[in-house]
Amino acid sequence: MNPIAFSINGFDIRWYGIIIGFGVVMALILGNINCKFRKYSFDSLIDVFLISFPVAVIGARAYYVFFEFDQYRNNIMSMFNIRQGGLAIHGGVLFGLTTAFIYTRYKKINFLELADIAAPSIILGQCIGRWGNFFNGEAHGGVVSYEFIKHFPLFIQKGMYIDGSYYHPTFLYESIWNFCVCLILVYLLRKILKNGSVILVYIGLYSLGRFFIEGLRTDSLMFYGVRTAQLVSMTGIIFSIGFLLFMYRKKFSRNS
Repeated sequence: MNPIAFSINGFDIRWYGIIIGFGVVMALILGNINCKFRKYSFDSLIDVFLISFPVAVIGARAYYVFFEFDQYRNNIMSMFNIRQGGLAIHGGVLFGLTTAFIYTRYKKINFLELADIAAPSIILGQCIGRWGNFFNGEAHGGVVSYEFIKHFPLFIQKGMYIDGSYYHPTFLYESIWNFCVCLILVYLLRKILKNGSVILVYIGLYSLGRFFIEGLRTDSLMFYGVRTAQLVSMTGIIFSIGFLLFMYRKKFSRNS
């Protein structure tokens, strides 16, 4: 799979950047739709996005470089080269949401209400962004047989044929999971729920899928022998369930 889409005066334009950009556009379109449904100011969402997204990209890169520092210590400038990948979504979400929280506090905007509206857009962007990994030949799983990979479309088979072997298309598994989660979040956003419910469900469901899919990958970031993404995902699952139970404890008490 050729990661370069085209070149302009010798400068390569990579599919990774194009797909990430497309994901951002689609996320904003969905955000606009959800803002109209919830009668929420899309301008406010855009203001937060313009502040949070650049920080999220920096955070995603910093998170990745932190755990892979050995390969960058002798070439500091390569830390800033994200054209070939190397963005960790957990770092992006953490930095992005933290920035959004600080900004909304400063502007006296309800963070949880805005986060609920943004949650489907975030997961949609992740869904599309995974295809950038496909073109870069990264974020795949271990070696599989042709008997396994032949059930996938031909272009997936070709893309997952790397250095003479076929690999698990884990990018595809996560993309499909993220799309399903997006549909669930859009549905929940149209229900009367407490502020914060949708973003918590996003954290929980994304973390659940990522935990199992990460176990198939061969390029996981590691922390003392443990897959970092699985550790963070388990924390996200516990955090999501715990806060949802806390939010709805009175309702559960009345029904018991």
